Amino acid sequence: MRQPSLFISHGAPDIAIADMPATAFLRGLFARLARPRAILVASAHFEAEGEVLVSADAAPATIRDFGGFDRRLYEIEYPAPGDPALAGEIVARLGMAGLPARLAADRGFDHGTWVPLHLMRPQADVPVVQVSVDPSAGPEHHHRLGAALRALRDEDVLVIGSGAFTHDLRAAFVNVRSGRRDAEVPAFVDAFADWMSERILAGDRAALLDYRSLAPFAVQNHPSDEHLMPLFVALGAADSSEAVQLLHSSRDYGAIGMEAFAFGLDEAANALATEVETLRHLPRVGSFA
Repeated sequence: MRQPSLFISHGAPDIAIADMPATAFLRGLFARLARPRAILVASAHFEAEGEVLVSADAAPATIRDFGGFDRRLYEIEYPAPGDPALAGEIVARLGMAGLPARLAADRGFDHGTWVPLHLMRPQADVPVVQVSVDPSAGPEHHHRLGAALRALRDEDVLVIGSGAFTHDLRAAFVNVRSGRRDAEVPAFVDAFADWMSERILAGDRAALLDYRSLAPFAVQNHPSDEHLMPLFVALGAADSSEAVQLLHSSRDYGAIGMEAFAFGLDEAANALATEVETLRHLPRVGSFA
């Protein structure tokens, strides 16, 4: 079965315990998918310059790469297995595509990976492999990285880019300190998000790859753009002819865009997966034996 390619915004780490629209969306997302044999995540919080690192641990740890949040957040574990064999295959594929890559040991799940997956699949029963983004490289590199991973989708691997659609932390931290999760959204945030969304839905890859020059308020929304690079991994992993869907749009702390997009999510398979997942969790009240 061919899996889709997804871009999701993971937001602040405490989305894992928050009551907000993006949390509800992520909790329902896995039910819209056919269960994959593995999940491949390109997380904004896994960085390497000049090469691609691929997590190779069989039992990755849960990394607490943040501070100052509710203590409950530090008690969450995401014990999904890794997939060393798949990691080795990814390194080989990236090498054949001319992208230097190597396995990374002792690389646990950062919050860009485990926070959304904790909401999407709390059972933690699907193997997960992570690939790094390069903060010194731009959209072209990450689009090429995604393209090198595209064939894995035909091998029942779900590709996820996990970042943030807008990420002006200076604007967001004012609201974080005051606890205003539903703070007023600055006009520059919506202007950028609208421009990006329109071009993603239109399949205008040329404009997207040059977003930093063309999009309104691009630098203001992404002073550093590592949180947008997972979008280009997801985009590169998709065929240009595939259907694109905006799955979710909301804001966290006013300035963090929580958009999510799907590339190649077949509506018929989507409906079937939802029905199967619902039936799977119905209580068993009897037997026909």
